Amino acid sequence: MRIVISEFMSLDGVVQAPGGPDEDTDGGFAHGGWSHPFFDPEVVGGAFDDALTKAEALLFGRRTWQTMAAAWPERAGDPFADRMNAIPKYVVSATLGDDKLAWVNTTRISGDEAVARIRELHDTDGGDLLVMGSPTLVRTLLHEDLVDELRLMLMPVILGGGKTIFPDDGAQHALELVSTVTSGTGVLVCTYRPVAAG
Repeated sequence: MRIVISEFMSLDGVVQAPGGPDEDTDGGFAHGGWSHPFFDPEVVGGAFDDALTKAEALLFGRRTWQTMAAAWPERAGDPFADRMNAIPKYVVSATLGDDKLAWVNTTRISGDEAVARIRELHDTDGGDLLVMGSPTLVRTLLHEDLVDELRLMLMPVILGGGKTIFPDDGAQHALELVSTVTSGTGVLVCTYRPVAAG
């Protein structure tokens, strides 16, 4: 399976709490919901719809999974929500018990075996394994060279600090720009793929 990362991102690389004020206030982050003024249903929404259509399963870190699990089941009846609810989901967590996996079709991956288990999924045939949000998990996937595609929705805003997806391991990760689309709200939907070493 290809591992595809899809993120709302500010110009200064922040991905924290794009959806709402209480989504993630770690570190005193006070800009929750910052993506809303720039959301364009046709271009930005279309990019997410395309990514979900190609996905065979979803992969989340614990915090993002909990946010999604609290939001999507109650939206049943909408085609996008129905797909989110029906598709197989994996959540990486060292603390979430299997008894808390109320969102249908969710399998827990223990934090201490996450890289090995995700590598196994990556090595299987099939469609995309789509990751949304989950910055800690994405940093690990990038560090481990387990990302096949980055789809970034670069929004015309600077947030001045917050969580990012980029590793700070000192390693260089070369990418090629595969496509870019601009929305009427100034969002650049950029798709990148890793360049093979050498």
